[in-house]
Amino acid sequence: MPVFIRDYTDFYSSKNHAYNIGVMFRGVDNALQPNWLHLPVGYHGRASSIVIDGTPITRPKGQKTDDGKTPYWSACKLLDFELEMGTIIGKGNNLSEPIKVEDARDHIFGFTMLNDWSARDLQKWEYVPLGPFNAKNFASTISPWVVTPEALAPFKTALPVQEPALLPYLQDKDLSAYDIQLSVSIKTPQSDAWHVLTNSNMKHLYYSVAQTISHHTVTGCNLSAGDMLGSGTISATEKSGYGSMVELCWAGKEPIILPSGEERKFLLDGDEVNMTGVCKGNGFTVGFGDCRGKILPAKDDSNWF
Repeated sequence: MPVFIRDYTDFYSSKNHAYNIGVMFRGVDNALQPNWLHLPVGYHGRASSIVIDGTPITRPKGQKTDDGKTPYWSACKLLDFELEMGTIIGKGNNLSEPIKVEDARDHIFGFTMLNDWSARDLQKWEYVPLGPFNAKNFASTISPWVVTPEALAPFKTALPVQEPALLPYLQDKDLSAYDIQLSVSIKTPQSDAWHVLTNSNMKHLYYSVAQTISHHTVTGCNLSAGDMLGSGTISATEKSGYGSMVELCWAGKEPIILPSGEERKFLLDGDEVNMTGVCKGNGFTVGFGDCRGKILPAKDDSNWF
């Protein structure tokens, strides 16, 4: 691990991803919740289960339901990846002293790739009313390199205008991200070759990292050196750039056909996922290394209870 991650918060900063998920489960008219365009939605994640590139991921088990009422115990059947960027905090703030959005970038040490593995069937049952819990806490994978803002400076790019206007504490005069080419590939037990599932870019975020830092601390919450903030799934506008399996297969309605002829709706045991991020300059590149994880079968729980 490149840093000891003290605490972890995951945001939901890509409008394309939030809209896609909303359309799937609430319809076009209610795709975005009323608060989404006014604040960067987030939840407190689990720092202890963040692992480094190459660490195997054991399929989780938990409660889920088919009828929305009666739970049963099962291995996750809808295992997914989420293509994200992680922000490592380099300088914290004192309790009760919020970080202003114009000062937020001074608190960033660097960035890493982040795969926030998700158990979609567990999540569907548990997330009402307080959001993800066991569906997200079993593992998140990061790449081994932390790339500093100074190294990424040549690739800075403006983010789209935010409408409606945000409250003053969130208004970022330097509303920007970086032109980082993001890619997710899969290798199955039946194929030795990697197949690209999606190509996205950090510039498809709606909220800036500075805005997530400011919002996180506006109540007086204190961040610490080593904390990590997840961007949330970064999806492009086109299907070829969606940042999760649930979007790529549209909640299982549109199976993904791999070159080997295999079909995927969600990840199966033995599948290996790799995420990469690259900035391409004039005669040079800046990369984040691999962010890989191979899915292992769920463990036998006959002796648990």
